[in-house]
Amino acid sequence: MPLFMDTHRFEGEMPSDAEIAKAHAADLAAQGAHGVNYLKYWVSKEAKTVHCLVEAPDAEAAKRVHVETAGEAPDEIYEVEERT
Repeated sequence: MPLFMDTHRFEGEMPSDAEIAKAHAADLAAQGAHGVNYLKYWVSKEAKTVHCLVEAPDAEAAKRVHVETAGEAPDEIYEVEERT
């Protein structure tokens, strides 16, 4: 299944670590209904961004999970290749 990275950008104050973890848990709870698998997320407080790595059939399926759980889509989403 393809891998996608999405980016959430924040203006003003960043959500707390607890709020970000809660949002990720909501994504995990909803992912099965959309056929996706959220693998990991990264936070950059300096850049005011959160990045999520997800296996999904397409970018739209990954985006739908965030819309369902957070009420908004990521600012960017793009396909990435796994390299070892």
